Amino acid sequence: MTMASIESVTLDVADPTAADRFYTAAFGLDTQIRLRASEAPTTGFRGFTLALTVSQPATVSSLIDAALDAGATALKPAAKSLWGYGGVVQAPDGTIWKVATSAKKDTGPATRQIDEIVLLLGVADVAASKRFYVDQGLVVAKSFGRMYVEFAAGSSPVKLALYRRRALAKDVGVSPDGTGSHRLMIGGDAGPFTDPDGFAWEAASPALTP
Repeated sequence: MTMASIESVTLDVADPTAADRFYTAAFGLDTQIRLRASEAPTTGFRGFTLALTVSQPATVSSLIDAALDAGATALKPAAKSLWGYGGVVQAPDGTIWKVATSAKKDTGPATRQIDEIVLLLGVADVAASKRFYVDQGLVVAKSFGRMYVEFAAGSSPVKLALYRRRALAKDVGVSPDGTGSHRLMIGGDAGPFTDPDGFAWEAASPALTP
């Protein structure tokens, strides 16, 4: 049996054309994130964030600046922390993005190279959600008790991680409260199913080629 993984991440947005323009300008993402039109009601924190891991602080600053120039709102300015350097922005469609590096120093000029995309789901019970995903065929890569779990990505462009919902909201600088749609659909070879926190997976469809 092959290891289950994420094949696609679809964001439900009010205006897919505008969202596509934003993601291309801000992060150079065009194939990794899919967009579909939705007016599903949603308020406050949607329970997930997307994180872009890059190689150095200059690249973090460059991507955060590009996102702000393209219309994002700053939630946490890019700054040094114990674990490295990072910042958080909210896209015009409402999705929260963190851009971070574990490197403390620059080793060259800034690039727009993204090393890893991580989908962080904020969950009520990390241990229970971890068990659920293992049962779906995902393989644990890292686990920190009831706080954080990361799954092996295999050949997928997107890695899945679980974080306590309140801790995730605090990490990105927003209130943990939110209701309505997650505005998110995860495509993978394990789907279709809905996880204990209401995150929906669909059976992966291959990337659309023009």
